[in-house]
Amino acid sequence: MRTTSYIQHSCQVHEHRLNVPLDPTGQHYGGREIEVFARQIVAPGGEDRPLLVFLQGGPGGAGPRVGNFREGWIGEALSDYRVLLLDQRGTGQSTALSADVIMGEDDPALFTSMFLQNQILSDAEAFRAEVGKGKKWSTLGQSYGGFLTLGYLSQHPDALKESFFTGGLAGLVGIEEIYRLTYPLTAGRNQTYFKRYVEDEQAIREVAAHLRDSDERLPTGERLTPTRLRSLGLSLGGSINFDLLHYLWEGPFEMRGGQRRLTSRFLAEVGGHLSGALSPLYWVLQEAIYGQTTAEATGGGTNWAALRLSSEFEGFDLDADPLDLRVPWYLTAEHLFPALVGEDPATAALLPVVESLAQRDAWPQTYDRDVLAQVDVPKAALIYDDDIYVPRELSKQTANLMPNTRTWVTNRMQHDGLRSGGSKVFDGLKELLAE
Repeated sequence: MRTTSYIQHSCQVHEHRLNVPLDPTGQHYGGREIEVFARQIVAPGGEDRPLLVFLQGGPGGAGPRVGNFREGWIGEALSDYRVLLLDQRGTGQSTALSADVIMGEDDPALFTSMFLQNQILSDAEAFRAEVGKGKKWSTLGQSYGGFLTLGYLSQHPDALKESFFTGGLAGLVGIEEIYRLTYPLTAGRNQTYFKRYVEDEQAIREVAAHLRDSDERLPTGERLTPTRLRSLGLSLGGSINFDLLHYLWEGPFEMRGGQRRLTSRFLAEVGGHLSGALSPLYWVLQEAIYGQTTAEATGGGTNWAALRLSSEFEGFDLDADPLDLRVPWYLTAEHLFPALVGEDPATAALLPVVESLAQRDAWPQTYDRDVLAQVDVPKAALIYDDDIYVPRELSKQTANLMPNTRTWVTNRMQHDGLRSGGSKVFDGLKELLAE
């Protein structure tokens, strides 16, 4: 392991780089290695405190970059722990992925499948051995990081002292069952948004209809389509960006050469929201992270589940006329469609890879229900009532399966509660375990 250190706002920061096997099972790629990065934060006087590893949301999300580690949930955690912020493989300073890297491999789909839950857990164990000297440590899993935590509890329960979840207590079911809950939840969130910002609904419909009939280009050169526009609904799942979405629709049109066109400002802001260059793994792996439970539940692959189910839910039919006011026309959330991969220059070449992953029906086991039903590691889980990504009902089912699990169910926060609630959220989870 290679480490560099510095002081930031009185905290000691250690930047660790560790070589790990590309395929921890040894079945593929021989002894090929990649580099994984983690940033350890130590408060003054906290050198002997236990380690808490943060498992970031995603997929495809790097560890947090903040200006002052003494603030927010990290600042609260530093009172009791040293905090390790892991850049999951393929993200941040860890060996990064791009379309060019992936497509340069002999088997791009197999290579991409090396960047999922099981491999990330193996990387975490490697850091526990090096940074934590093999001692038990605590985990905090946000969103997809909660999925990782469930895998951790399944595969390495003896490694964990305690586990915290924020909006990431996954349902142990196939992806279709998940989407049958998230589509209605997303519809409800659209309705809440349109009640607050009444004029935005008509603006969104008009922009979508315009995109259906007109060639409008994002700054990256590709044509903006209604399907990609709809994916701006990702912002509806949090409290921070929910209201910021409103400002996007301030005057999207202008008259140019006698024609109604979208403004360059609007196209630039939309392009910033949609660009997969910042996190190319997000849509590429979005349904693959459910591969193991889907294969277990159905015996088959995920097979573009969001696309297959979209027309079953009013307001989400991709072929619907945005100007038909007799039916709703909703923005989507974490619902993967081919256009979200194939129309983005950063990921377009990866569409065959995503297709291959969608058809895959042989996934290694990540979650073990028998182990989860017995492991007595103390667990505290924050569950959001109206979470459009991780449905409350499924989270509660998983919580009920696991002993020594305490839940905090609230309708006062959205999926970004750890970010928006900061120190209060982490302090509440600690208190939950202490009861």
